Amino acid sequence: QVQLVESGGGSVQAGGSLRLSCAASGRIFSDNTMGWYRQAPGKQRELVATISGGGSTSYADSVKGRFTISRDNAKNSVYLQMNSLKPEDTAVYYCAASFRLGNYWGQGTQVTVSS
Repeated sequence: QVQLVESGGGSVQAGGSLRLSCAASGRIFSDNTMGWYRQAPGKQRELVATISGGGSTSYADSVKGRFTISRDNAKNSVYLQMNSLKPEDTAVYYCAASFRLGNYWGQGTQVTVSS
């Protein structure tokens, strides 16, 4: 019912930047909270950033000041601008749409940061 497709991942050196995009389709509304999560090898999936339908944002402490989440409701899209990337940011990044009964997830996009 909801499809999320991430793009924009890749490999970058430490200190570099990437911009992730998530295109949503299906039964999704502009008031859904959207989020970015990541999962590194051998670790649990963790929340990176969220943005509410009204534009309120929250961030994990590890990315505050470096990452920025935004959304374009007209395009049903969510973005994650990642600056000053560190090797510890290496992970598969997932887009998520929050609904009352749970989240819908994208397939993920790999981000690799080399030192």
